[in-house]
Amino acid sequence: MDQLKKKYAAWNKRKKRIRKKVTGTSQRPRFSVFRSLKHIYAQIIDDEKGVTLISVSTLSPDLKGSLSAGGNINAAQQVGTLIARKAKDRQIESVVFDRGGNLYHGRVRALAAAAREGGLKF
Repeated sequence: MDQLKKKYAAWNKRKKRIRKKVTGTSQRPRFSVFRSLKHIYAQIIDDEKGVTLISVSTLSPDLKGSLSAGGNINAAQQVGTLIARKAKDRQIESVVFDRGGNLYHGRVRALAAAAREGGLKF
C-alpha cells in the first residue's frame, strides 16, 4: 500500500507542476487529458472564463459503439481524431497541451499524435 501512495503522490506532484505553467486562454485553450484504467478523456478548456468548450471520451456516444475496449492505444487515437474534428468545427486551431500528470507515452502520446494529425497545433 505504501508503494501505491508514493505513485499517487508523484502523479499529483507532476500534475500540480504542469498546471502552474499551463493555462488556457480564449485564443489558445487548454487541451486536457485524463487517463483511467478503462477509459481516456479529453477536454478543451478556456481557463479565463472557466468553461469547457469541447469534451470527448471513450464513453461518448460518437465512439462508444465502435470501440472494443476503451483503455487501449486504438481508443486513444480515435478520441484524439474526434476532438480535433470537433475543434475544427468550432474554429479552434491552436491549443496548449496538458497531459495531466501522466507521462508522455502510450495512450497519452497516441491521443496527442492523432489530434495533431487532425489539425490541432500544439
